[in-house]
Amino acid sequence: MAGNREFFNRRLHSLLGVIPVGLFLVQHLVVNHFATGGEESFNNAAHFMESLPFRIFLETFVIYLPLLFHAIYGLYIAFTAKNNTSRFGFFRNWMFMLQRVTGVITLVFVAWHVWETRVAAAFGAEVNFQMMENILSNPFMFWFYIIGVISAIFHFANGLWSFLVSWGITVSPRSQVISTYVTIGIFIALSIVGVRALTAFI
Repeated sequence: MAGNREFFNRRLHSLLGVIPVGLFLVQHLVVNHFATGGEESFNNAAHFMESLPFRIFLETFVIYLPLLFHAIYGLYIAFTAKNNTSRFGFFRNWMFMLQRVTGVITLVFVAWHVWETRVAAAFGAEVNFQMMENILSNPFMFWFYIIGVISAIFHFANGLWSFLVSWGITVSPRSQVISTYVTIGIFIALSIVGVRALTAFI
C-alpha cells in the first residue's frame, strides 16, 4: 500500500512539474521577455496578465497549490535520494544530482521572488518594469536572479526528460537519447529568453 502511494505521489509530482508548473514557467519567461521591447512593452504584457478573469482562482489552483505539492514532495525526494555520481559518474547520474540541487535552489528563489512581487503587490505595490528595475539594480540581486532563473529552467528541462521516461513516452534507449538533446535545446533556448529578460531591466 505504501509502495503504491509513493508511486502515485512520484507520478503526480512529475506531472505537476510539467503541467501546470512548467507551462507557467515558460509563460512567465515569455511575459518577462517583453522587457526587451522597453518599459511600456513589459508593463502592457504584465497588465494583461493581471487583468485575466478569475486570476486569483487561477493563481491559487493552477499555480500555487500544484507548486506547493511539487516543492514539498520534491524536497522529500531530494533529501532521501541516493546520488551515484561518486561511484559511477555517468551523465544521467550527474543530471539526477543536479535535478535535486537545482530544485532546492529554485524553491529558495521562487519563495523570495513571490515575496518581493506578489506579497508586495498584496500590500499595494505595483508589479511593473520599475519594480524589477529597482530589484535588479542591486548587483547581488541581479546575480541571485540569474542563478535562480537558470536553476528553474534546468530543473524544468531536465525534469521534462524524467517525465517522458516515467510516463512511458520515451522507453527505448534511442528515444531517451533524442529526448536528452531536445531537453538540452529547451534549456538553452529558455535560458537565453530568461537572461535577456533580466538584462533588459538594467
